Amino acid sequence: MKKKSRFPLIYVAIITAILYVPIVVAVIFSFNDSRLYTTWGGFSLRWYEILFKDENIFKALLNSVLVGVTSCILSAVIATAAALGFRKKQPAEEIVKPISMIPIMVPEIILGMAFLVFFRFLNLPFGFITLVLAHMTFCIPYIYLQVSTRVASLDIAPTEAARMLGAGPFKAFFTITLPDLLPSILSGMFIAFAMSFDDVIISMFVVGPRFNTLPIKIYTQVKTGITPEINALCTLMLLVTVICLGASRLVKKNKAQN
Repeated sequence: MKKKSRFPLIYVAIITAILYVPIVVAVIFSFNDSRLYTTWGGFSLRWYEILFKDENIFKALLNSVLVGVTSCILSAVIATAAALGFRKKQPAEEIVKPISMIPIMVPEIILGMAFLVFFRFLNLPFGFITLVLAHMTFCIPYIYLQVSTRVASLDIAPTEAARMLGAGPFKAFFTITLPDLLPSILSGMFIAFAMSFDDVIISMFVVGPRFNTLPIKIYTQVKTGITPEINALCTLMLLVTVICLGASRLVKKNKAQN
């Protein structure tokens, strides 16, 4: 009997180390009492205390949350309407579904430049509105993928029964269809929010001079040198991303069990 090669396991271990060891190091040094990366000065939360007292950081954090939440809510409305609209139009859905994936397949720098030119052409003031519109383009596909999968297996008999008993289209949707789709919508929104919250490249092209997001704030500070305060901020952003992805997985797991 031939021995199984250990090369795949070693390969995966090396790739995993390359991807995650730098993140682990950044998290560890966010608790370092010393400012120097070459010296461990003991466990401390001083950099988190400094971070929490920085008003500019919290303003950028609030902007990121506001943009992410607004983008996800509007994207959820559009993605849900699209998924339901194409439910009975299979040929149209086969065309629209691949097209809807383009924003998450195109390189972000190209997408950012396209938005810059387009918003300049429309003479839109750069800031909150342009950020939301740009983020919606890559939030919609994540939510649409989740919702359209659920819509494909949705039982329309309860909705039709409600309509026959006198319920209007809106009442039937909000009392029967929406509760069935809600886990998929929330799952897609958590993933979309994580993507929006972490976006740097597209945001840099469409952000205004008086409106800053947290990832851009980090990027501008890193250019002048990495400090333990940045490590603390990156650790908190990583935590938010993990929570969003974990919540998405939990919602999807509960949906599967039900």
